[in-house]
Amino acid sequence: MKILLINTDDSMGGAAIACLRLLAVLEHIEGIEVNILVQEKKRNNLNINAIANSWIQKKLAFTRFALERLYFRFFEKNEQIRFAFSPANIGIDISEHRLVQEADIIHLHWINFGFLSINTLEKLFKLNKPIVWTLHDMWAFTGGCHHSGDCENYQISCGNCNQYLRNPAENDLSNKVWQRKNTIFKPEFISKTTIVGCSQWLTNRAKKSSLLKDFSVKSIPNPLDTNLFSPQNKAEARQKLGLPINKKLILFVAAKVSVIWKGFSYFQESLEILKSKVSTGCETHNQDIELVILGESDEATIQKLPFKAHALGKIFDLQQIVSVYAAADVFVIPSIQENLPNTIMEAMACGTPVVGFEVGGIPEMIEHRENGFLVKYKSTQNFAEGINWVLFEANHAELSKNARQKVLDNYSEKVVVEQYLEVYRSLI
Repeated sequence: MKILLINTDDSMGGAAIACLRLLAVLEHIEGIEVNILVQEKKRNNLNINAIANSWIQKKLAFTRFALERLYFRFFEKNEQIRFAFSPANIGIDISEHRLVQEADIIHLHWINFGFLSINTLEKLFKLNKPIVWTLHDMWAFTGGCHHSGDCENYQISCGNCNQYLRNPAENDLSNKVWQRKNTIFKPEFISKTTIVGCSQWLTNRAKKSSLLKDFSVKSIPNPLDTNLFSPQNKAEARQKLGLPINKKLILFVAAKVSVIWKGFSYFQESLEILKSKVSTGCETHNQDIELVILGESDEATIQKLPFKAHALGKIFDLQQIVSVYAAADVFVIPSIQENLPNTIMEAMACGTPVVGFEVGGIPEMIEHRENGFLVKYKSTQNFAEGINWVLFEANHAELSKNARQKVLDNYSEKVVVEQYLEVYRSLI
């Protein structure tokens, strides 16, 4: 069985990580030949293949990305949402690529930012090959947004897009994109296509959508190597990283701290509340707390935080990343839009309990007061309470054990790959 995984890149974002992890598992299964096709290759893996290999091809790839962003600027509500909506009117035709032609199953992942256009998707469907499409956000069934928030227009037909478009109207850009998708999701393709949501939350939304309601839609989480992501001795992990051994460490992780959807402002406000709480209740607790920030951040942002912060910057070594998770007493995820975050399962696999908002697929991962603390959406007061509970009130050993077990039972490679193999076999 030849399986071709398709993703925009092999380095940036949760979709790329999930795709690579699936590749790593499938590579070792007898009878399966698996490759990834990306726009531009960054990793040294023989099974990863790029469309853009030469200097000119890479320039053309960047040009496609830039032209799509430039096109959307005429419609965007503001620059904060510039990368949260993809018209997908620009892309490259991969339907004649050797790996596409040879594949028994085409497995799509995240394909935006100038890689595959809606026209390209239509050509892939017309190949009449079995297709699996793993959704890492809502784009496949909306008029262009990657997350619709509270908007449910996608359940009928998009249009009047107040959240993302400068001039929302019945026949605005979101409606035009929805109409274009509606023309390619034809009845004859349904029997050969399976849609996969990484979370039950996303799966349920896809089932309710006007575009995908007639397709087979299943929920399969992303896989995680639980041998790599596993608990370490906390003191030793801290020593390796140069972190204080005798402090309560709160960990925040984001590729880029300033991305609005990651909710850093909510985290900052909850820390102010937490500082007030622990200062009033116990001065020792106030002195015990320090922060660890993993990802790209600027010094001005870090200096505004009410507790001492250790900004680690970007780390690419997986062993070091595991040590960061293991070193923390609590992992916080104040994101206001999420699917099924890899960071939560990574933290929990390392035995670190999680505090996060009740949004997207997060409630499927955090079992309230069992392996972490599930916070009322956008409530910084409740977020502060959750951090305080995990650090000073809960049975930390029990939380840690439950967090690890949650991942072993639901997100381990063995559990996830069996579900995908069942989908592949059913389509073949």
